[in-house]
Amino acid sequence: MADFKPSYLIKGLPGHPLHPPLTDATIGIYTFATISAVLSKLGLADHAFAQAWWLALVVGLVTTALTALTGFADWLSITRGTELWKTATAHMIAMLSATVFFLIAALAGHDGYTDRAVTTGAFILTLVGFITLSAGGWLGGAITYVHGMRVLSLPEEPAARAASPVPHAEEVEAES
Repeated sequence: MADFKPSYLIKGLPGHPLHPPLTDATIGIYTFATISAVLSKLGLADHAFAQAWWLALVVGLVTTALTALTGFADWLSITRGTELWKTATAHMIAMLSATVFFLIAALAGHDGYTDRAVTTGAFILTLVGFITLSAGGWLGGAITYVHGMRVLSLPEEPAARAASPVPHAEEVEAES
């Protein structure tokens, strides 16, 4: 068993980084918000979906804070100027841009929320935010699946140890 490091609180354990699962939650919430906006604009339970859209944007913005913090901690550990750093920087810019679109949509759309209708401007901002979010997610996938950041290669690691919430020396060594 390896020693506990304070960085595990913000970055996660070797082989179990915190940022990727948080992105799943945040992207899922923004996806729900976008679908709710579309369904509201189509007139399918438009009042309920308009309120769901705005509330989901607010929840997404809250989860974005922790997601961005853990991603930023990972970004700080990347060697500047490398291809990985270029991809990660583009990912960060895309995700921050998407967040700005969703924030403006939530601010501009609050009156629509209280009136139970998604306004056209807030709807367009939501769609642009979602497209930008999707591009950022694609880049995030490249960070993991092309560049292999924070991925351990321990194919013979026993299943119980691979899933353990306690890091083992082999995992710490593989991450180095």
